Amino acid sequence: MLRNPVDGTRLRILAWLKEPAVAEHGATVDAVATRFALPRPVALTHLRLLTAVGLLRADHAAGRPHYRRDEVRIAETARMFEKGW
Repeated sequence: MLRNPVDGTRLRILAWLKEPAVAEHGATVDAVATRFALPRPVALTHLRLLTAVGLLRADHAAGRPHYRRDEVRIAETARMFEKGW
């Protein structure tokens, strides 16, 4: 789910969203598409998948969703993998 067999885009998105400047306000679909040179529909697919599994949450500001990491859920998921789940 996190590892795209071709290039690991989802992991790179999660890492980028942790950077302080991005983490504070979150990122829009357009910002993710620009940052990773992705077509907008592809960026949206990645963000929706990460949101669906609980690793991101979307906050709607000015009518546009801004995606942020859900640090609690990410920590829970990491603990499950550490336990061999």
